[in-house]
Amino acid sequence: MTALVSRNAWSLGLIGLLLVLVAMTKIIQPDFGLSGLESLSRAALPFAFATAGMAVVVIVGGIDLSVASMMAVCSVTAAVLMPSLGGVAGVLLVLAIGAAMGAINGALIVLTRVPDIVVTLAMLFVWEGTALLILETPGGGVPGWLRQGIGGYFVIPGLPKALLLIAVIVAVIWIPLRRSKSGLAIYATGSHENAAFRSGVVVGRTRVLAYGICGLFCAFGGLSLVSLTGIGEPVPGPYLLASVAAVVLGGVVLGGGRGGLLGPIIAVFVLRIIRTILTLAGVDPNVTTIVEGTVMVAVVMLATVVTYRRVRV
Repeated sequence: MTALVSRNAWSLGLIGLLLVLVAMTKIIQPDFGLSGLESLSRAALPFAFATAGMAVVVIVGGIDLSVASMMAVCSVTAAVLMPSLGGVAGVLLVLAIGAAMGAINGALIVLTRVPDIVVTLAMLFVWEGTALLILETPGGGVPGWLRQGIGGYFVIPGLPKALLLIAVIVAVIWIPLRRSKSGLAIYATGSHENAAFRSGVVVGRTRVLAYGICGLFCAFGGLSLVSLTGIGEPVPGPYLLASVAAVVLGGVVLGGGRGGLLGPIIAVFVLRIIRTILTLAGVDPNVTTIVEGTVMVAVVMLATVVTYRRVRV
């Protein structure tokens, strides 16, 4: 039990911070209750999937600047195809397209040996242009059941469907992967690429896999976007910087090899509720952005101090 708590200390700390922030929100806005938590979960849905994808890439030792653009491609593809193709078939096709886009990013990085930040910056524009080719202006539509699937509560009040959806999808993809040889290879590659190669890890294939998983999460993010709005949006949203911030706050080391997905997902809710608190307090949106950045820097500094002390001990 002690080992489990120690291993997840950072995530538990974030949960504690989240509870404190929820209490603060309740104090500022007494009407904030189950409906407010449900709205928060729905708003956090695309951010959570973008963050999950970014976290996998960072763990392998990379970064993907095209996450928002890939989400836009998946969003407009779903909006265009679902009215004629059908809901289930459309969802499966969008998921395949998302994974393929991510794998293409990874393959280009491996084959060209160009730094991932350069490749994914270029692919940001490629996928953004692709989204605009598919749908020049917001439009299209999705089946009603897809929109209803993320709104409201599951069985009992207090359990938002959106929150359950995040938990189930992330768990189904990440838990088996992390416990498999491929998951170990992702961590090994992020920790020390040369050492992983000498240990028999196929580094190139591992990187492509990590980026493919990132694309798959982005596909879920695109589907959540079109489910929230009911239409496809070809212009990428503010998910890139938000996902990087949540990954850092969630305890994933930017150098790779350390961290998981639980912390970053909790960090998404922390950042979203901070924005909610500041909005309810009537704070200027620009000041809200400054506060979010300050919180991120403070947490990173705290994590550095804690890590340094552990190393010394």
